[in-house]
Amino acid sequence: MLSKIECFSCRGLFDDIEGPVHRYMSSSQGCWAAFGKVLAREYSEPELLEIHRLSVDAYAVQHPGEPSPQTIGSIGVHLIRLCLFHEYDLTPEHANDAMLKVSKNKGSFVWLEPPGSLGPITVGDVVKSNSVEEHKSAVREWAKGAWEAWSPHHRQIRTWLSASGQD
Repeated sequence: MLSKIECFSCRGLFDDIEGPVHRYMSSSQGCWAAFGKVLAREYSEPELLEIHRLSVDAYAVQHPGEPSPQTIGSIGVHLIRLCLFHEYDLTPEHANDAMLKVSKNKGSFVWLEPPGSLGPITVGDVVKSNSVEEHKSAVREWAKGAWEAWSPHHRQIRTWLSASGQD
């Protein structure tokens, strides 16, 4: 049995393995592997495509990486999409359409210091789901917790959204 280690970013517990990681979303190898399993399930189950973008958003904002133009823009657009979903009740698809319009302004975004806790649910919780409905529910809770964790920056995120005319 593999030993477990804490992902230094999201703080979830994952298998201590060697393997690849994302080039700018900082995580442990086991955490990145768990996210790969979640994505594989979402791509293989048509009923899960409706929540797929929420998985991507939650993972991204829980693994913000180091300040760079790429990470600043990435975290900004993922937080904007979570805002649109949670505060404007847009479907993930409509939130994505609006986020794509807002992303044209991501060059004006600034680094948002990540909060001390990035949310109570991680990809490690989602990967344990045993059914489509359980997976959907876990992703929704994961995305909600990730959005709420960034509450110190909600005003800035709403400002970016408003500046783009998408609010």
